[in-house]
Amino acid sequence: PRCGKRFHTTSSLLVHQRIHTDEMPFHCPDCGKGFNRSSHLITHQCILTRERPYKCPERGKNFSQSSTLTQHQLRH
Repeated sequence: PRCGKRFHTTSSLLVHQRIHTDEMPFHCPDCGKGFNRSSHLITHQCILTRERPYKCPERGKNFSQSSTLTQHQLRH
């Protein structure tokens, strides 16, 4: 399927194409749930294990996603 989007790299195009094909090449070894991006699998695994590897150096609060830490830091 073609949606008209353009990409600078082949890898970006391949990741995008998974949206149209429902391809889920990354699977959780614990529950079997599939993901279209490896980063989504990593986030899922952090949720399952309650791991919070991203720590705010100012407040000491931990987060499971780097983007959530970034949002937190913008609110300081």
